[in-house]
Amino acid sequence: MAEKRSLPQALWRQIPSVERLLQEEPLQEAADAHGRQAVVEAVRETLEATREAIGAGQAPDLSVAGLVKAVLERLERRVTPTLRPVINATGVIIHTNLGRAPLSEAALQAMREIGGGYSNLEYDLEAGRRGSRYTHVGALLAELTGAEAGLVANNNAAALVLILATHAAGREVLISRGQLVEIGGGFRIPDIMAQSGAILREVGTTNRTYAHDYEAAITPDVTAMILRVHTSNFQLLGFVHQPALSELAQIARHHGLLLADDVGSGALLDTTQFGLAYEPRPQDSLAAGADLVCFSGDKLLGGPQAGCIVGRRELVEAIKRHPLMRAFRVDKTTLAGLDATLRAYQRGTAVEEIPVWQMIAYPAEEIHATALDWADRLHRARLNVEVVPGHSAVGGGSLPGQTLPTWLVAIRAPHPSEAAAALRRHRPPIVVRIEDDRLLIDPRTVLPDQEEALLRGLETTLAP
Repeated sequence: MAEKRSLPQALWRQIPSVERLLQEEPLQEAADAHGRQAVVEAVRETLEATREAIGAGQAPDLSVAGLVKAVLERLERRVTPTLRPVINATGVIIHTNLGRAPLSEAALQAMREIGGGYSNLEYDLEAGRRGSRYTHVGALLAELTGAEAGLVANNNAAALVLILATHAAGREVLISRGQLVEIGGGFRIPDIMAQSGAILREVGTTNRTYAHDYEAAITPDVTAMILRVHTSNFQLLGFVHQPALSELAQIARHHGLLLADDVGSGALLDTTQFGLAYEPRPQDSLAAGADLVCFSGDKLLGGPQAGCIVGRRELVEAIKRHPLMRAFRVDKTTLAGLDATLRAYQRGTAVEEIPVWQMIAYPAEEIHATALDWADRLHRARLNVEVVPGHSAVGGGSLPGQTLPTWLVAIRAPHPSEAAAALRRHRPPIVVRIEDDRLLIDPRTVLPDQEEALLRGLETTLAP
């Protein structure tokens, strides 16, 4: 028993000091790269973990080389950003968990230029005095949608809160029961409305709501607005009905109410040209009679996270003056990236320039050729691989249930879940799908400059 008790003490005496380890060349190089204090903390944590392991009856590697290796591993975890680029091989184009829309080169360049120095964010260059950040992008949004004015908040939920807080606080807003949706992260339309100060008034039923349901729910001097919310992340099929927006516009005009439309994804292009279902567009909503329309900037629009509001000028100007506008405003880099994204639509080059539309328009025959090339290379690395037909999803609360035909690189692995986890640990992390005990790689969502990193990662991580 005495011998067992003395064993931990003997091992503890073998642990080198902090200063001894800091003399090692790899740690001196690490100190030059990351700062001495970060290395010192990593050494102390490593030595403490080593003592705890010994106390638990384990026999950790006490060699200087082994401890230095452990310190460097711990240091890497400490200094590596938690937010990092990943390779999206899932085939989900607007992947909410992976950051939604990748930005175009023009948007990235604009954000670098504006973010790297000073700008006229709130400075009127003509007059030489204070200006407004809301002069940027708003006119371009209005031009592209046919609105009188436009405005940008930090996301679409904020845009909806601003519309309701400005124009319906303390009064009723009519909305169909079938549109009381929950968006990502557990945020629900009723909760958003409550925070805005508006009073929710449900009309119709979950599956069928008619124009006369809205008519019957209107209370003079109490009802302020009719709100339509696009069910962008699910579909109601079968015995269903919702009135057209033009019908709601007639009702709103007759009773002196406002009509607001939350179209969600921000599609400025006609999605039917790509073989997809129709996705509501802000310009169509305005043409149908909506007074205000809001939508996201980082979904089908293909830009940075933002909430866009377009509509009648006096209504938009009132939102600008609301106290919450400052809390929900966007920064200079967001405005720069959004402006550059919208310019592609203005030029008519969105499909050629914006990654989301490039992926949607990616022809299946070209994807097939790419998949065959990848499979050939991976086969030479002795992976069990084949090319199979499949489907890509638009994702991100856009075009629910809609898919695009694609070709997948399918890799057989003995333990697919473990293999997928290993790919996520790779640098850069690779995210794939698993179906029928196979890892599925969809070329549609792999960015061109990530192709070589993807193939190297698959080879080094999965090769037998």
